[in-house]
Amino acid sequence: MSATTAHSPYLAVRQEWLDRRKEAILEPDLPIVDPHHHLWDRPNWRYMLDDLLADTNSGHNIVATVFIQCRSMHRAHGPEEMKPVGETEFVNGAAAMSASGGYGKTKLCAGIVGTADLRLGAAVEPVLEAHIRAGGGRFRGIRHISAWDADQTVMNPGYAPPPGLLGLPAFRDGFSRLAPLGLSFDAWLYHPQIDELTALAQAFPGTRIVLNHVGGPLAIGAYAGKRAEIFPAWAASIRKLARLENVHVKLGGIGMRINGYDFHEKADPPSSETLAAAWKPYIETCIEAFGPARCMFESNFPVDKGSYSYAAYWNACKLLTKGAGAAERADLFCGTAARFYRIEV
Repeated sequence: MSATTAHSPYLAVRQEWLDRRKEAILEPDLPIVDPHHHLWDRPNWRYMLDDLLADTNSGHNIVATVFIQCRSMHRAHGPEEMKPVGETEFVNGAAAMSASGGYGKTKLCAGIVGTADLRLGAAVEPVLEAHIRAGGGRFRGIRHISAWDADQTVMNPGYAPPPGLLGLPAFRDGFSRLAPLGLSFDAWLYHPQIDELTALAQAFPGTRIVLNHVGGPLAIGAYAGKRAEIFPAWAASIRKLARLENVHVKLGGIGMRINGYDFHEKADPPSSETLAAAWKPYIETCIEAFGPARCMFESNFPVDKGSYSYAAYWNACKLLTKGAGAAERADLFCGTAARFYRIEV
């Protein structure tokens, strides 16, 4: 189904456009854990279990996936802080359907990352415990989005974090409750904020953190036309963050509107070669800084589906790693994600 309105932060998904390109699947037996996708049923945009299956069954060997919070199926009633637990209940149901074996071999939603307002401090603990119960053994962590910029045109209207969220005492009080419960933190922010995450990770060396979407390099609004100028500062922040052993990074999520590429404006969707060439500087910088054992490729579907197909995305990742050794590629595509999110594959 078509995705979005003119006011959406996301690019519209046009299946008929995506269908204009068919590629042979590279290395179809290579095991992949996709550690970042969503499920939702929104006006004019449905991406539920059958839609996810259509993508994961498009030719690559997807052995397991991880669901990441997206404001999906929050409870309509009850205490405000508990409403996000509805998302975990919903996704655990989808995971149970997958675990029945009736939908193929892939362990869909084998890991679940939900959300909670960490600014609640100590009061967030009952919320975290409710998520863990609702997850049926699959709940792995929290994503509390901190993506903020002075240029409001880059902001997602669905989220309104304050500037400097990761440094607020109340947030850090709540954040301190994650590690004792065995929970990790998914960090979604924009590239000017990476150093804020570094400070947080330094303050909590015992909490496992994963940076989403290579740190959100912006290339629209105030950042339009400045990719070459911004890249060195982004890379320096990435290298500083990578010195902290408790931090991992997700390689992907650079097909969004905010990333400033024009793939969606072309007559045909991009080839995997085109994607690999565009992303090479970001992917290689992250792998060099973090090492394959702390890097994991991610699809970010269906958000990135406005720019390319699932099959083309994973082909591009395989092209980007042609020169890597077998053990390094095993980590990048499967091992790192499986270890971080504690998934048996």
